[in-house]
Amino acid sequence: MSNGLGVQLALTQSHRAPDMTRENLLSLFREFERYRSDIAVLQKRGYRREAWTYGRLARTGAVCGRLLRERNVKTGDRVLLWAPNSAEWMAAFWGCVLRGAVAVPMDDSASTDFVSRVVRDAEIKLVFANREKCTASAAIFGGGRQFVELDDLAVSSKDSREQGHSTNAELWESFSDEPLTRSHIAEILFTSGTTSEPRGVVLTHGNFLANLAPIENGIASYRKYERWFHPLRFVTLVPFSHVFGQFMALLVPPLLGAAVVVEASANPSEIMRSIKRERATALIAVPRMVEALRSGIERELAARDKGEWLARTLKEAEGKKFLRRAWMFRRVHRRLGWKFWAFISGGAALAPRDEEFFKRIGYAVVQGYGMTETASLISLNHPFRATEGTIGKVLPGREFRLADDGEILVRGENVSSGYWEAGALRPAESGSWLHTGDVGELDREGNLRFRGRKKNVIVTPAGLNVYPEDLEGALRKQPGIRDCVVVPMQRGGNAESCTVLLVDGPVETIDEIAGRAIAGANASLAEYQRIRTWVVWPEADFPRTATGKPRLAVISAGVTQILEGGVADSPKTSVSASPFGKTLDDLLLRFTDQSAGNSSGAANLQSDLGLSSLDRVELMSALEDKFHVELDETAFTNARTANAIQALLKRPAAQRTQYSYPRWAQSAVIRALRLTIYYLVVWPATLLLAHPKIIGRENLRSLRGPVLVVSNHVTRRADIGLILAAVPSRYRNNLATAMGGETLRIMRQPPREWFLVKRWGYQAGYWLVTALFNVFPLPQRSGFRESFRFAGESADRGYSILVFPEGELTPDGRMAAFQSGVGMLAENLGLPIVPMRLDGVWQMKLEHRRLARIEEITVRIGTPVNFARGTDPEKIAQELRSLVQSL
Repeated sequence: MSNGLGVQLALTQSHRAPDMTRENLLSLFREFERYRSDIAVLQKRGYRREAWTYGRLARTGAVCGRLLRERNVKTGDRVLLWAPNSAEWMAAFWGCVLRGAVAVPMDDSASTDFVSRVVRDAEIKLVFANREKCTASAAIFGGGRQFVELDDLAVSSKDSREQGHSTNAELWESFSDEPLTRSHIAEILFTSGTTSEPRGVVLTHGNFLANLAPIENGIASYRKYERWFHPLRFVTLVPFSHVFGQFMALLVPPLLGAAVVVEASANPSEIMRSIKRERATALIAVPRMVEALRSGIERELAARDKGEWLARTLKEAEGKKFLRRAWMFRRVHRRLGWKFWAFISGGAALAPRDEEFFKRIGYAVVQGYGMTETASLISLNHPFRATEGTIGKVLPGREFRLADDGEILVRGENVSSGYWEAGALRPAESGSWLHTGDVGELDREGNLRFRGRKKNVIVTPAGLNVYPEDLEGALRKQPGIRDCVVVPMQRGGNAESCTVLLVDGPVETIDEIAGRAIAGANASLAEYQRIRTWVVWPEADFPRTATGKPRLAVISAGVTQILEGGVADSPKTSVSASPFGKTLDDLLLRFTDQSAGNSSGAANLQSDLGLSSLDRVELMSALEDKFHVELDETAFTNARTANAIQALLKRPAAQRTQYSYPRWAQSAVIRALRLTIYYLVVWPATLLLAHPKIIGRENLRSLRGPVLVVSNHVTRRADIGLILAAVPSRYRNNLATAMGGETLRIMRQPPREWFLVKRWGYQAGYWLVTALFNVFPLPQRSGFRESFRFAGESADRGYSILVFPEGELTPDGRMAAFQSGVGMLAENLGLPIVPMRLDGVWQMKLEHRRLARIEEITVRIGTPVNFARGTDPEKIAQELRSLVQSL
């Protein structure tokens, strides 16, 4: 600690004052004008991708500010924001800034009881929430509160633009009752998950701007290079209710005109897919998600028999230059996209093995340290000159020192002005030091190292300090340990450390794996640090906060209960039950009327528990998010029992898909070739041989943009051509057709036992039909989730989607029931649905004729329909069948 004393004094004395040119956060909002046509937010809507420009975000923010004024919300009144991350959430936040109202962000998963107490204590005047929360909370929160559904904000902003309410000048004006200064309160952040009375951290405009100033000054010298990488895109996994999430997603991007990609999934494969698809520059995440991504990459490589290559290349990359390391791991960089280069981690300390892993494979890893009371930041690593294992240098504009016991103390404009308690502001003492409760140390270069939470330090009977982070770091290096925490246990009046483990491996070997890990960790620890009591946590994961931190109080209480269950004198204990069982039971209860545990792990998911095919897709997605894995959809469909699903969860990784999704067929060159051949050959042949009668084309006149076309299915040869001939050219030229996935897979990869000529014929047919009709696979039994995702991507590129919901050709000319998957696809795409029906084709098929009689074939086009988001997919499928049948 003494080595850093001189540096510490220099830091305290030499840090220059922050840039005071920004008078409030409105000055940052006005930066939107500079980038108004650039994309500000990218978010998912089902399987679709929605882009908001800075201009649209500003316009919607102005709508929110005006709405607050109309609802009599005054400057200084509190407004609750209770919803998941979204562009609408961001607009509501900026609306509060424009009006001068105080935003009160709330974690989306916070309990209604806790939120009710915050609403009462903070005297919330208006609530921004999604539709479900508004409906459920109106009665609970009591009278006098107004509710605004975030779902309607996009529509409101569109109506406002059409009515001319927001001119260019009005977008950047304040709606506040008085001029806003740096001392005005911007927001109050209440901690969640506690039974005590709410206590909120009060943050002013100046608190945020004091942290933004050194970032803005640091960016200035790199602006000349930024244009080569513009637009920058940040994928964020951190909730906007967290101050770190706000700082990196709301305040930093406008400085660069960067886009924020809102990613809701916790599945590493889905996150990596988003990074590559959106051509992201950096990922904003908490350490828990960085760890999950590392594990995801390792599992994916292991599934492709590249585990040994990864271990060997990681050793070879040590000491190599950055670009050389990136080239050595080019297959990983190809998976994430060549534009991606950095991980930005905050909210907790990043595990050394995760930092080392991503740096070793050629990425920058940026860590920040701070807390809610410091408006997110105290120190920050330089992206190009970061010292491994540190949390960077203390930012300019704040005073910093270490107490005698190593506690980190800080003061400056970035420090909170006080706390909101019992319905009033309790201001902080002017000029006082903020005691962070964290223990740290400084190295010779002035880099701050995090040692742990002061309250978590365990003092042994010999008076020696045991830092849990040291024990956890040693354990995380051991094979088979997915995660761990160290909690204090009281024994004979003294504190003793107890290690709680999450172990990967078969149930019957958990004790053996844990024992080897404990022995391996103890070999690297001092005698007084060594682990003597350990517990294997009985669930698949620790209880965690919204930012992924383990809830130590809950874990400690659980450990006490386990140890007091008859093994208190044992040097260790473990639980032999499967760690996946309880979580699987909880999820099954969400989709069925009972859990597998109420009967047995061998209970049949369909016949005993009533799990439908759509329930299976939702259950699979929930399991992937919970356990940070990607499951094989075919294997999951074949799993008949809860025990079979648990076995799947223990596999190292899943094959991403059995089907090929031909994105090449939508390239400009192939599209031009397709249209040329279609208009020269296919279209004339269709008109000459079928000369179809088209009824209802006027129903499409008012439609613009992609649509979902659903039709009955009679023959593979004629149906697509007839529909292409019936629709206007704007849809004919941009149509992607779903075809049986199993059929396309056989065409692309015919069985090897077939004759060579037959195999070549099938393969040639695959490439021909894919190129000429832009088809993609839609499996009938499993794997359709990837197909739905591809359909969403196609719609985002402007393509309409054609689906035959019967799944198979009609065997008798009558229309079969529509599969429920079309309902899920329709609900998630959110496109206008055009019902169509083909008449007269069946008779031609029966008579084996290629030439139709005059007006024998009729193509009927129905009135487009829409279904509200959340409509039951089974109901959508049934209604669509009725519409097609009634044409």
